[in-house]
Amino acid sequence: MAHERWYVGLVDARELQELAESVGLDAVGAAPVAPYDTTEAAIEERRERGLFADMSFTMARPEVSCHPEQLLPGARTVIAGAIGYYAESRSRRPGEASLPRYAWRDVYAVLRTALAELGHRIGGGFRVLVDENDHVDREAAARAGVGFYGKNSMIITPEFGSWVVLGALITDAEIEASGPLELDCGDCRICIDACPTGALDEPGVLDANKCLSYWTQSRRSIPEDYRPDFAGQAYGCDICQDVCPWNRSAEKRGDRPDASPDAEPFVDLRVWLTAADTELRERYDRLYFPRNDPRFLRRNAIVAAGAGREVDLKPLVEAFAAGEDAFLAEHAEWALSNLE
Repeated sequence: MAHERWYVGLVDARELQELAESVGLDAVGAAPVAPYDTTEAAIEERRERGLFADMSFTMARPEVSCHPEQLLPGARTVIAGAIGYYAESRSRRPGEASLPRYAWRDVYAVLRTALAELGHRIGGGFRVLVDENDHVDREAAARAGVGFYGKNSMIITPEFGSWVVLGALITDAEIEASGPLELDCGDCRICIDACPTGALDEPGVLDANKCLSYWTQSRRSIPEDYRPDFAGQAYGCDICQDVCPWNRSAEKRGDRPDASPDAEPFVDLRVWLTAADTELRERYDRLYFPRNDPRFLRRNAIVAAGAGREVDLKPLVEAFAAGEDAFLAEHAEWALSNLE
């Protein structure tokens, strides 16, 4: 994608910051285009250890996702951008289960639009990559000084903590480099100790096989050992972010003005158990579930109902236990053992 260039020569850090603010980005930084060699090696090593379970995403083809120099002809700079999404929540009500904050609304769509507008204003050739398999956004953010890797494996920004969505703009323009931040988590291990399944026992490395968020998006049966931890949760998991001290800065800021009008912090489990497939697909197209099949949302709702002992939902769970779908029936039978 190429457009008439607005800037001739080097775009300095101040100009980039002003442009980023004008398009609605909360944090921005730039790094020269170069292979992500260390990240590529880490992906290969963790894949060999089976730490990704059956996830694909950016770790499926590191020969692509770790090579921004291949993603745009004449690429010179990777601009990393972030938008903070923290918003206050109300108390959970009976029959509800939580969504992770990033999924309360489609913040990725907002970020994608902002980065595209930034590319237009800089001019020249550019490519926007947000939540895509072709680029490791976290590595770009670390190299560009937007944030640093935390022990929960997420990028932590100084102002918004890890409550951010990340994306990248690869451009053929020359942008002044920001440089990585000289920050880390120090001796803190609160997120490691708070993870109920031990998914973060190796600091900075996530074992997807033990991660509750992974299991809410997996096509496999949720292991029985992890099902009790689904009480109050329907999709994703924010535990390691909820306890992170770096996130206090974002929480003290309170709601962003545009953050919560259409936010959905909780889902009604009854709706997930009874709504038509078409309704669930349309309403939750911002979520990932295998093959876009709402059966996996129903599975999560069944387990959440059982783990949370939502006795009012027992008749619906009983119907699934007696149904023809063996996958859902197995989870429903477990849930009934808790409800009874």
